[in-house]
Formats: sequence, structure tokens, C-alpha cells
Amino acid sequence: MSWYCDSAPGHPLHGPYHDEEYGFPLSGEAALLERLSLEIFQAGLSWEIVLKKRPAIHQAFEKFEVDRVAAYGKRETKRLLADVGIIRNRLKVAAIIDNALRVKEMRQSHQGFAAWIAAHHPLSKAEWVKLFKKTFKFTGGEIVGEFLMSIGYLPGTHREDCPVYGRIAKLNPPWMETTRRERFPG
Repeated sequence: MSWYCDSAPGHPLHGPYHDEEYGFPLSGEAALLERLSLEIFQAGLSWEIVLKKRPAIHQAFEKFEVDRVAAYGKRETKRLLADVGIIRNRLKVAAIIDNALRVKEMRQSHQGFAAWIAAHHPLSKAEWVKLFKKTFKFTGGEIVGEFLMSIGYLPGTHREDCPVYGRIAKLNPPWMETTRRERFPG
């Protein structure tokens, strides 16, 4: 998505996301659920719409605190679908609630969502998509690819000449570590 390095800097919404979040390693449970949910909300829409609505989405989903979202029922779903500040798509909202349940279950199987992702790394994008489709709702190829790029598990977020690339490289994201091992085995 190297075009993002040209268009995002200086933009009031894209700029901060490009400069401070996109491609940086992420491991907090609520933060991971939020990022996956934002990618789900983006399907069929522009990323700019999602970024504009992000504060309202964050508030409506109670900061994506996994136990709270996993416990949502009909009342909370109705509340969310009536909230004009968020993206009101019944299938997406239902998927996010169900995905919170999956994340909660990962505490038992892998000690959490971040550990689940780490346990499956490295995979090809196609293998990641297959795994996510088996595990989560509303997770097609674009959603999974962007989610994993955005949290540092797949390459492609920034060009090497982008100043953000260097900052990310210092954090040694999982995709970069894998690339290094492939180039210099042993």
C-alpha cells in the first residue's frame, strides 16, 4: 500500500493513522479486536469513512473490551444498529460480537488473541485467510490481509523510503523478522 505513503501524510485522518499505527506491532487484546473490527467495518466502504467514525465506534463498542462485547445480546445489538455515529450494518455488528467470543476463547487455547496470532506465524497470506475464515466471521482476503499488515504480521504497509518504515523497522515486526530469517538462514 505504498501509495498511502504519498497520500496520507498531512491528511487530518489518514496522516495520524499512517504515521502512528499502520504497520506497527500491536498486541493488546482490545486493540487487536478493535483493529480487526475496523477492517470488517471498512468492507465496501472507504477507509476514510471508518477513520471518521472510529471515535464513535470505539465508544459504542465500549473500547472493545472483549468480555463486554462478547456478552452483547439483542439489546446491545439494537443499540448499536440505532447509533448513527457508527457504521450500522447488521452482519458486520453480529460478526464483531461473535469474533469477541472467539477472542475470549483464545485465552484458554493460546493465552489470548496476540498469542494465537504469534503461534500461527509465519503463514502465507492465503494460509492466514483460510485460518481466519475458519476461526472468525466476516474475514475475507482483503480484511485479513489489511489486518495483518496493520499489526506488523505481513509486509507492505510502507515504502522503504517512507520515514515511518524506519521507525517500524526498529521495532522488528514479525514480518520483518521472518524476511530476515529467509534471507539469512542459520
